[in-house]
Amino acid sequence: MFHIRSLLLGVASAALIAGSALAKDDITVAMQLEPPHLDPTSAAAGAIDSVLYSNVFEGLTRFMGDGSIVAGLAESWEISDDGLTYTFKLRDGVTFHDGTTMDAEDVKFSLDRARAEDSVNAQKALYTGISDVEVIDPLTVKVTLSEPNGSLLFNLAWGDAVIVAPESIENIKQMPVGTGAFKFVNWVQGDKIELERNDAYWGDAPALAKATFKFISDPTAAFAAVMAEDVDAFAGFPAPENLPQFEADPRFQVLVGSTEGETILSTNNALPPFDNIKVREALAHAINRQSIIDGAMFGYGTPIGTHFAPHNPAYVDLTGMSEYDPEKSKALLAEAGFADGFETTLHLPPPSYARRGGEIVAAQLAEVGIKAEIINVEWAQWLETVFKGKNFGLTIISHTEPMDIGIYANPDYYFQYDNPDFQALLTKLNGTTDPDIRTQMLGDAQRMISEEYVNGYLFQLAMMSVAKAELQGLWTNAPTQATDLTGVSWSE
Repeated sequence: MFHIRSLLLGVASAALIAGSALAKDDITVAMQLEPPHLDPTSAAAGAIDSVLYSNVFEGLTRFMGDGSIVAGLAESWEISDDGLTYTFKLRDGVTFHDGTTMDAEDVKFSLDRARAEDSVNAQKALYTGISDVEVIDPLTVKVTLSEPNGSLLFNLAWGDAVIVAPESIENIKQMPVGTGAFKFVNWVQGDKIELERNDAYWGDAPALAKATFKFISDPTAAFAAVMAEDVDAFAGFPAPENLPQFEADPRFQVLVGSTEGETILSTNNALPPFDNIKVREALAHAINRQSIIDGAMFGYGTPIGTHFAPHNPAYVDLTGMSEYDPEKSKALLAEAGFADGFETTLHLPPPSYARRGGEIVAAQLAEVGIKAEIINVEWAQWLETVFKGKNFGLTIISHTEPMDIGIYANPDYYFQYDNPDFQALLTKLNGTTDPDIRTQMLGDAQRMISEEYVNGYLFQLAMMSVAKAELQGLWTNAPTQATDLTGVSWSE
């Protein structure tokens, strides 16, 4: 009897060992856009954060999946009564992936680099209000502001403010070295980026040992890869028309949430004839938002009338400012001296919302006499030509940074809106901490850019992801552009 029981226990133990050996601890996540390089602190490409945010790089604070801001590399902080000084206490025992210690000197290096005169940080304006970064001791940093900024902890959670080290900064674009739960392993350009678990991570160890990000730009290929189970998840699935098929298939789960992505017909305000407010208003009334949402996104998306997320409590619905009215559009064009219309360019980056939406927008503009030449560009080309070069008439892009209406206060930003009144309003907003007053001022900011028709405001991008049914812990919403794998695991 004892022998039989022992034998059964041995068989059970062997089965458990075999089961453990077969337990899945790796993941392949597909994305549509490939990063142009791997330094989130020197580029506007959200695809960089999609791979690296929280996984490889971390900041003093960080976003969670519900949009909340929590402690990151800073375990705590104290704010002076006048709001000008933030003293951050750093976590002890944190190391970079190359084994070097992360301390106050690295924080000073990172923040000074972001706000420097020659900084190429895409969100440099968020950090220029920092007047001094002082190392108190290896685990204490004092950040002094030139004026109070109620958004500082929020701004420090952006991917643009992650902590990097001077020892590894030279090769960061190809060999990123952070403090996160995963280490960079390999990048096969045009194909994939591979990460592996950081066994020296200061926080909770991730369940996944390996993660591969695959880049599949074509929507048809994306559908085929998911259906064949060649990938475990597709973050930001580019073919919304396929979602019902996945929903009906028990092998998969479909996650539909919100993003911070204001999808806009971005307009070069410094380029004639778009320097004329009547022309910009004419553009707005030529666009049928719902037709774009239905035709390009198969109904997924929320119409917007300003650059602000509808799920934000401070959102003001201004869609009525730019209702679809082609006859009004033609009348405005005539008043502006363009009764016969005009020609311009429409640069479209790879995402489906841009390519598919652009075809619809071009047809709608043609109805009022505006001939928009469609120029399809790859992501790196869009960054070089449109974002940096400002060499465009119109473009369609989704701004996925969180609550980023402040970009309108930067006259050098690619759509070149230069309004001193708006700039003064944002300066005052940044110095205000009272939540009710901030809400009122955010409403004023939304109205100002809507009334000036700075851009054509189309819709808030939905976050649509497809994953195998056994995966758990993926973000449904996208409070920032990230595919955070630190809490992802396979159900047993």
